[in-house]
Amino acid sequence: MQELHDAPLAPLTTFRLGGPATRLVTATTDDEVIAVVRQADAGGTPLLLIGGGSNLVVGDKGFDGTALVVATQGVTLDGTRLELAAGEVWTDAVARTVEAGLAGIECLAGIPGSAGATPIQNVGAYGQEVSSTITEVVAYDRTTGETVTLANEECAFSYRHSRFKAHPERYVVLRVRFDLEDAGGLSGPVKYAETARALGVEQGDRVPLAAARETVLGLRAGKGMVLDPADHDTWSAGSFFTNPILTTAEFTAFRTRARQLLGPGTEPPAYPAGEGRTKTSAAWLIDKAGFTKGYGDGPARISTKHTLALTNRGHATTEDLLTLAREVVAGVHRTFGITLTNEPVTVGVTL
Repeated sequence: MQELHDAPLAPLTTFRLGGPATRLVTATTDDEVIAVVRQADAGGTPLLLIGGGSNLVVGDKGFDGTALVVATQGVTLDGTRLELAAGEVWTDAVARTVEAGLAGIECLAGIPGSAGATPIQNVGAYGQEVSSTITEVVAYDRTTGETVTLANEECAFSYRHSRFKAHPERYVVLRVRFDLEDAGGLSGPVKYAETARALGVEQGDRVPLAAARETVLGLRAGKGMVLDPADHDTWSAGSFFTNPILTTAEFTAFRTRARQLLGPGTEPPAYPAGEGRTKTSAAWLIDKAGFTKGYGDGPARISTKHTLALTNRGHATTEDLLTLAREVVAGVHRTFGITLTNEPVTVGVTL
């Protein structure tokens, strides 16, 4: 277990932003993770958990407390059942399952971060969510001081949300268990229209697992969503805002407003999101509100490849990033009456 003091946090985040932590500890076993958490809790010390750093916005002043890097390792594959230690690199885990001929997370290729972060916000992309394959999450419960195993239904998964996200100060994810599908080397049914088009198949068709993974990686790379140190479009947290979910009345009002602004034939993106609820596209809202690809003239700008990503062009501060984010939120609300919600976790700052 490594311990540093007044240690920079920016290199541990994909934004490459943020000030130092008073104390930075790297834990490589579950017991070490639990020991650090217990010590912090017993002393009333603020605690920041860090995995891959791909969903963190750390303030310029840093973090006055203990920052814990969860660097645990361990992959167990038994038939279709997969168990990952929280510190395992998610993209590597996806590649392993594809090589093993197992379907269920192949369209989640290229998502940066650690395995332990995936259940927290129910990571999803290109028609798949981890909630559809997670069977159990092993976590340390800071309230009871015990290690607990929560079944899928106990995790309260929903769009980009879970029990763990609802109670961020309570649970520390240690291990995640999945049950995948052996479909004879084929992917799960291709659900996302863009993926189907890129593969040249119909939605619902299955394709070779490797083809599904490579296609998703290509689509993500084209949007700056695959980490590349030389590409400032990837100095981001991926999608900075979640797609808004609206009630029927809210969506009707939004569509009316969009048609008034953009023309009577305008049809905003609409996806079923449960009874009486419709999900629309944050990227569409941002673009139509005037924040196009590459928007901005400062050190923090919208990605040149995707309107949903806010980026550090190499010498930004966290305040630069937040100024841009606030401008986008205000502009979308002013134009369409919808308030965007940030997806990354903010530390020491608020949007």
